[in-house]
This record gives sequence, structure tokens and C-alpha cells, in this order.
Amino acid sequence: MKNKSREIEFILLGLTDDIFLQMVIFLFLFFSYILSLMGNFIIIVLTLLDPRLKTPMYFFLRNFSLLEISFTTVCIPRFLISILTGDRTISYSGCVAQLFFFFLLGITEFYLLAAMAYDRYVAICKPLRYPNTTKSKVCYQLVLSSWETAVLIIFPPLLLGLKLDFCAPKVIDHFLCDTSPIFQISCTDTHFIELTNFVLAMMTLVVTFLLVVFSYTFIIKTILKFPSVQQRRKAFSTCSSHMVVVSITYGSCIFYAKARVTLTKGVAVLNEPQVKEALKHVLQKTVRQHFDIN
Repeated sequence: MKNKSREIEFILLGLTDDIFLQMVIFLFLFFSYILSLMGNFIIIVLTLLDPRLKTPMYFFLRNFSLLEISFTTVCIPRFLISILTGDRTISYSGCVAQLFFFFLLGITEFYLLAAMAYDRYVAICKPLRYPNTTKSKVCYQLVLSSWETAVLIIFPPLLLGLKLDFCAPKVIDHFLCDTSPIFQISCTDTHFIELTNFVLAMMTLVVTFLLVVFSYTFIIKTILKFPSVQQRRKAFSTCSSHMVVVSITYGSCIFYAKARVTLTKGVAVLNEPQVKEALKHVLQKTVRQHFDIN
């Protein structure tokens, strides 16, 4: 983007202008954010303090928790502050920074999941090699390579994005800086950068997903060869935390794509006067019943 664009300020429309709905959204996101912070901080502290958790699997899990804290902090706090203050403006540099860290942290998570799958593969399929293959140095290299890969992936679209000009009103139809609404307000041809983003996004999803699938294919085949049920159960239990994280992460991608449409429709419906009154009535009735019981 040209130098004059550095002085640009964007306006984030958010999700709704209704005060009541804004407070509902604020409370939901606030408590979700606090719970996420608490859960991930507990994981980090426990894996640092408990000697029994000084294993490669928990090292990767600790790094993933740190990524989750950073990722949610990039998105949620600023939106919560904008609801409280009513200030929806964001500077050009702030928007670029939010986009950069949003994609950097998100992409790093996917490659870290692939590294965690490799750790589980070696632990179960190559147990004799596990102590040497997953030494501390190797674990650090795998985490670092996840970050490096993410930087390399976002670098081309970032350079292209910095060249965008904005001729239309600088209003972003979102609660954060995201590529799609930013492209909509740009007067520069964005077809090439959109194609680049799509190719890189699909490459990240497909490559990391295939690495996870291949790892677990070999893991499951190996576990099924174990002679006793107890051994198989113990082996599966060592993969449970990673499998949950994988399911949530890849599931959230599908959810996010669907939620952008669904949430917009949902907020539009909730803005209807009859629906709004019904929601207020249900909440007031719930509060009264709670106090009557107490």
C-alpha cells in the first residue's frame, strides 16, 4: 500500500447496532475469552511445574496453548473494548497488525498439529527410536519450523496486500480486520491476491490434514496389532488430547466459514422487534425464577 494509506482509518461495523444485543454478545465473548485464558494458562503452568508432564507430547501441547492464548487475544479484546467505548475505528497499521498475527498464529497452529501427530506416530509406531527422535532439540526445531512455515506462507499475500488502495468508504463489514471485507472496499484489482490466498489456505489445510491422517492411519494399524485390550486402550489414551485438539481446530475452520453467514442472519433475526422482546422476556423470566428459588 502507498504511504498515504498509512494514515487511513477504517470503521469496523461489528455485528449489530442494538445495545441489548451488543451486551449479550459482550458477555458471551467475555466469559468465553476468560475461560479460554484460564484453561490454557492452567495447561501451561501444569506442564512446566509437574515433572511427570516433561514429555514431548506436553511440550507441544504447552506451545499450542500459548498459540491459542495469543490467537484469541488478537481477535476478542479489541472487539470487547469497541462494544464498551463505542469506538469502532481502527488505524491502517492496527488493521495490518491484526491481519498479520491472525493468519500467522492460525497457520502455525495447523503445522504444530502436524508436528504433534508426528510425535504420536513415533511414540507408538517407533517406540525404540522415540527417545532419540524426539529429543529436546528436535522438539524445538519442529515448533520453530511451524512458525517459519507460517511466515513463508503469509509473506506473499502480505506484500500484495500492502499495495492495495482504498477509494470506497473505509467501512469494514466485520468486527475484525479480515481479508474478504477489506477486498470489498479496495479499488485495486484483488483477483490475484484472492487466488493466492485461496491456494495458500488450501495448501495449508490439505498438507497438514494429510500429515495428521497418515500419522493416525499408521498409529491405528499399530495399536490394533497389540495383543491385549489394556495395551490398546492405553495407547489410544495417549493420543486422546491431540485428537480432541485436531477435531476442534479443523472443525472450527468449517464452523467459521458457516458461522460468518449464520451469525449475520442470526443477528438480523434478533434485531426484529418481536424476537427482541421475546428474548428479553425469557431472560427476565429466567432471572426472576432464579431469585425466587434462592
